[in-house]
Amino acid sequence: MNKHTKMALYVAPILILGGYILSDMWVENQAAKDKVIVLQQQGPCDVIEQMCILESGDLQLNVYDKNGETYVNSTFALDAATLFTVDDNNIVTEYPLLQDNNAFYWKHKTTLNQQLTKAGDTQKLRVIAEIKGGKYISEFTTKKS
Repeated sequence: MNKHTKMALYVAPILILGGYILSDMWVENQAAKDKVIVLQQQGPCDVIEQMCILESGDLQLNVYDKNGETYVNSTFALDAATLFTVDDNNIVTEYPLLQDNNAFYWKHKTTLNQQLTKAGDTQKLRVIAEIKGGKYISEFTTKKS
């Protein structure tokens, strides 16, 4: 074996390890950049009956109202979550959600159960969920069944 082959065998593992570390650092840097991802509504949405799923890839948000408090339950830990109600005149009311026990459950007292009293009542809602620089957004309408 000549000296060039020996040198290549010694240097190759160092280059492989260095490339692995640098690629991992680059991927982590890309993941931390701000991005906006749209969540899609899965089927009919009835927040009062606890049947409202928003989804993007592996992330799922369940939005529901229980005893005057609106909850957002996530499949991944969230850094922050905000719920908005939009009335017929496009006036937006913001509800910054607070953690409920852990970063998977968020809640805030709202008036959704008062607005959705009769079958067929609708309410436009918006949600923003933040995870490591990514903002997952959705605008959807809930309908009382």
